[in-house]
Amino acid sequence: MEREAKEKCGVFGVWGHDRPADLAYLGLYAQQHRGQESAGIAVSDGRRLTGHTGMGLVPDVFDRHVMGMLGSGGCAGAIGHTRYSTFGGSLACNAQPLLESYVGGQVAVAHNGNLINGAALRAHFEEQGHLFHTTSDTEVVVHLLASPQQQKAPDPLAATLRRLQGAFSLVFLFPDRIEAARDPWGWRPLVLGEIDREGRTSPVVASETVALEVVGARFVREVEPGEIVTLSEDGVGSRRFATPADHLAHCAFEHVYFASPASVLFGQNVQEVRERLGERLADEAHADADWVMPMPDSGRSAAAGFARRSGLIYREGIVPNRYVGRTFIKPTQDERRAAVRLKLNVISEIVRGRRIVVVDDSIVRGTTTREKMQQIRQAGAKEIHLRISCPPILHPCYFGIDFATREQLIAHGRSVDEIRAYLGVDSLHYLSLEGLLSCMVRPAADYCTACWDGRYRLDPDKPETGVVIESEQMKIFG
Repeated sequence: MEREAKEKCGVFGVWGHDRPADLAYLGLYAQQHRGQESAGIAVSDGRRLTGHTGMGLVPDVFDRHVMGMLGSGGCAGAIGHTRYSTFGGSLACNAQPLLESYVGGQVAVAHNGNLINGAALRAHFEEQGHLFHTTSDTEVVVHLLASPQQQKAPDPLAATLRRLQGAFSLVFLFPDRIEAARDPWGWRPLVLGEIDREGRTSPVVASETVALEVVGARFVREVEPGEIVTLSEDGVGSRRFATPADHLAHCAFEHVYFASPASVLFGQNVQEVRERLGERLADEAHADADWVMPMPDSGRSAAAGFARRSGLIYREGIVPNRYVGRTFIKPTQDERRAAVRLKLNVISEIVRGRRIVVVDDSIVRGTTTREKMQQIRQAGAKEIHLRISCPPILHPCYFGIDFATREQLIAHGRSVDEIRAYLGVDSLHYLSLEGLLSCMVRPAADYCTACWDGRYRLDPDKPETGVVIESEQMKIFG
């Protein structure tokens, strides 16, 4: 997949462990694929919160000195966040967890997702004279929590969550507990686990199960849509702030690209789903070729499935250079083109004179994919048959994936043959939406597929999705 499509975030939390900051570090490292822009950890010693955030990868933000400070004095719990901006831009002030003080004390917040009424909420509070320190939609959650209306409610946090619209898997750190919540549609993943150590059980929450495995926690269950889970000295508690939507909206693109192949997501192992996508793609779009070649790294799993089903030989003909930064931030097109060539090195001896099936997970703008196909052609490929393990991306995402605008999406307003000609390949086939959904274990109605079919469960353009609408009043589409 082209890196022009910005990634989402990863969250982590642990309570009641003697090294919570260290576990948060490991949990974030395991979820680094969910965001490489910034990282942060906040800790509680049972009385007050402290934290550290910074721009860059997890090991760059947290050196031994920082980790020593976070772990000094004993900690009761910690939460962490690794981010790639989907709203608010790439700024140091937007690094999470956000740590604030309000009438109820201190709170730190880590968010995965996107609030479609975030701008309306922000405008509402700014008109009342509230000051904002970030450009992130997450900060409005703190302002809501601190507002008199929510503070007068029997359950201020539940009252706050009912005012949010869109996708959110939220982890809150208070001095005496962690609260983890998931929106009523379940757009983004959030799982609960437990660490059994020396006769004591420490509860853990994370975006993905791979983080649980890395810290030695066993998977317990998903945090349910519309649920708040409390992690404290009393163990794990649960309550609801909203009834789950009649039809959930699990992000199918998580399975296509974002999640780790090692994770179990929405009840399915990601690696197995991607292989099944490749198998279905082979059924729908066979090609007479010498062998199948994945586009590293995102197309590898689907390529394995495609090769197995088609009977074609699987070959690794493209070698990734893992020391090259993201190509889309280069200042000029020539530099971006050079970076693409540095990032992926084609093995001429494998492709020269061959008919190649190249499998990738998706195409967004198409510029990077075009450059990749030109590399393969220049290396001597006789034929290039490009196969994509999801449907054409036609619509923006408002729920946590910062896809380009419709006008920037290569599939918007173009036929598959026009895209094929632009990319310079001999044939191009996308997996059908029906084929994609056939690889999932849940009913088709429980997956969000809006980036492909434009059927948004919440209408992002409706002005009434502002501060006056409660969660249970949200309009469900499709």
